This record gives sequence, C-alpha cells and structure tokens, in this order.
Amino acid sequence: MNTTQTHLRYVEWLNAEEMHKASKEWLSELNFIKDEHLFFEDLVTQFTSQLIALGNFSSSKEIIDAINRSQKQNNTLIEAVRIHENKLQIMVDGIDELEEEKAYIKEHRDLIIAISEFLNEYKSLKTQLFNIIKMIKKEDKSRHLLDRK
Repeated sequence: MNTTQTHLRYVEWLNAEEMHKASKEWLSELNFIKDEHLFFEDLVTQFTSQLIALGNFSSSKEIIDAINRSQKQNNTLIEAVRIHENKLQIMVDGIDELEEEKAYIKEHRDLIIAISEFLNEYKSLKTQLFNIIKMIKKEDKSRHLLDRK
C-alpha cells in the first residue's frame, strides 16, 4: 500500500487549516452516513417478511447486525473527530508545543486510517444490503408476473 504510506507522510506537512477542513469533511460524511443508517433500518423493516420468506433469515440477521455495528462505529468516529477538532487549538495557539503538536498530527493520521477503513467496510455493507433488496424486488416482480398468467 504505497499510496497509504505516501498519504500518511503528507499528513506531517498539513497545516492547521487543512486538518480543520479534513475534520469538517469527515463530520459531514459521517453525519450523512448516520442518516443512511436510519434509511437502512427502515428498508430492512419494510422488507422483513420477504427476507424471512426467502429463507435468508440468517444472512438477513447478519446484515442487521452489520448495520448495528456500523452505526456504533460511526457514532464512535463522529465523537473522535469532534474531540480531535476541539484540540485543534494546539496547532494554532502560536505557542511551540512540539510534543503536543506531534501527538495531534499522529492522531490526525490515525483518524485518516480509521475513517478510510470504516468507509471501505461501509461501502461493502451498502452493496450487500442493496443486493439483498434487489434480490427481493426481482423475486417480487417474478411473483407478480406469475400471478397475472
């Protein structure tokens, strides 16, 4: 993963404004994901009977558990980014506190990795959920076509 390594080295050169901007973007994206989680819960609730009827109850339970884990991880990341954002004062106070500034940059680097991993897992979760719903809709469509004949 050369790109990750290069990207992480780049963090050392970020200034406070760029880290602030990144934090705001993270919060925006994580809050959007929080809303999507609510949509996913509604979607699963709406299609619960079809999920059970298809005999995919175990995979459906797994996806519901995955949504719950994702929600918890998302909330944890939102809180971590907010705390990180509140510590930005260390970088802009004009006082040379090298150890604290290094720690802040390391924390920022760790957040880049954590959020990147979370977003990859989240994308996979969305794909799985939408594939399940797509399968249900196709099955439902087939049933309606058979009922017409």
